[in-house]
Amino acid sequence: MRLASGDGRTASSPKTTGPRSRRAVIFDLDGVLIDSEALQHKAYAAVLQRFGVAVDKQTYARHWVANGRGPEFAVEQFKLPLSPAQLRSAKSEVYFDILRREVKLMPGVVGTLARLQPHFPLGVATNSTRRDVDFVLQHFGLAAHFSAVVTREDYALAKPAPDAFLTAAERLGAAPRHCLVVEDAERGVLAAHRAGIKVVAVPNEFTNGTDFSLAARVLNDLNELSCALVDELLA
Repeated sequence: MRLASGDGRTASSPKTTGPRSRRAVIFDLDGVLIDSEALQHKAYAAVLQRFGVAVDKQTYARHWVANGRGPEFAVEQFKLPLSPAQLRSAKSEVYFDILRREVKLMPGVVGTLARLQPHFPLGVATNSTRRDVDFVLQHFGLAAHFSAVVTREDYALAKPAPDAFLTAAERLGAAPRHCLVVEDAERGVLAAHRAGIKVVAVPNEFTNGTDFSLAARVLNDLNELSCALVDELLA
């Protein structure tokens, strides 16, 4: 079967048979596949510094990572002379430059994708832009692992709305109940839950201690994500 990727091209799905052929795994990008939350914070900090504003890691984790409304918070809290959309746009250019120079993979990414791909179609569903995602997948040679790549341009409402994950499930040809999402943030876990998709959480330094009560499992890192665990959670 040929599946459409996020940019409309087709990609061959892994050849699976039996119950596993109906199941798929969908990964978030930031904080799950790439160690980028600190880079996002660095980019926002650089832009906010222009207005004499400093945002520490704890504030960023609470307002940007946990609920995804950091720009709205910053504009209101610090009375900034621009809109949240303008703040996001200004950050985007700074972030892409930082991303190209400093991005690294999260622990266990390469082994996990190699382990899962022969058995399940894999997808990416992220709030990041197509430009950022394309760079990451090409830079690390990960594109061939994914049968669907869904970026912010591909759906209406950002996480914690379910749109990103529902779009990914549709492109992977799998019912939501047959998918498993891998997330690092509370709003991503909530988005998967709202999509009717089971989710495992893999916290990082920006998301440790947040509410993962809706997750089916909380993992220490991606090395714990096995085919057996996917089968168990989707049985």
